[in-house]
Amino acid sequence: MSQCQQRVNQTLNSKLAVPLPSAQLLAAMQYAGLGAGKRIRPVLVYGSNQAVGGDLAAADIAACAVELIHSYSLVHDDLPSMDDDDLRRGKPTTHKAFDEATAILAGDGLQSLAFQLLSNGQLALDAETQLAMISLLSEASGAQGMVAGQSLDFEAVGKQLSLSQLETMHNLKTGALIRASVLLGGLSHGDTSGSQLDALGQYAQAIGLAFQVQDDILDVIGDSATLGKPQGSDQQRNKPTYVSLLGLEAARARATELANQAVAALGEFDASADRLRELASYIIRRLH
Repeated sequence: MSQCQQRVNQTLNSKLAVPLPSAQLLAAMQYAGLGAGKRIRPVLVYGSNQAVGGDLAAADIAACAVELIHSYSLVHDDLPSMDDDDLRRGKPTTHKAFDEATAILAGDGLQSLAFQLLSNGQLALDAETQLAMISLLSEASGAQGMVAGQSLDFEAVGKQLSLSQLETMHNLKTGALIRASVLLGGLSHGDTSGSQLDALGQYAQAIGLAFQVQDDILDVIGDSATLGKPQGSDQQRNKPTYVSLLGLEAARARATELANQAVAALGEFDASADRLRELASYIIRRLH
């Protein structure tokens, strides 16, 4: 994880060092996109790249792109009109550090930069694969993926959802970008087979839900200092969660079950996929 974090941070630093006409906009984008963060999604990109026999350097741009999308989503999620949070990654949210308008524009800038990087020819891949990567990330982050999940999340406030409805929401809100991260890593190696991509997709489906279940658990048992964001915010906003629906112990069992499903999906891979297997365990025991 440390190696992957260093790699993506180096790429992020270089891509967010290019001067912009607005110095304040650049400062806000750097504030939101650099610094603290576990970089779980980039680590998944690198992990799946290694699983299919790829070269880490070939995955740098994809890893950077998914982290830019994730950072943009956090900036917008924290806005007063959205989740209205004051703390993110252990520091004031972007709209608190700057102002609301600058935060919105910084999020917009981070989002568009992700697609600029995927499309500017730096990937040593054929045009068809490059287009597939752009299409994959745009679908995962847009109105058929993350944005749709966020919309369903707001619609669900104060309502009782079934387990199926809750998982549909989180498959979009959290799972879509995690799935894209895993598949982008697979696509970053030009010789990845269709069966390998199918297996990586099954892994990602399970691990994306496990990630959200564990997030719901940590919102109950964690603390703000460890989490880097307000603890108990879901309960305060009366949002449906795995813990509120299943109870704490059943939610823990569900997270473990999903992690086991993710590992089982990697059956056709040899030791090259061990990083992905280890990440499945890490995600359900992470402290933040």
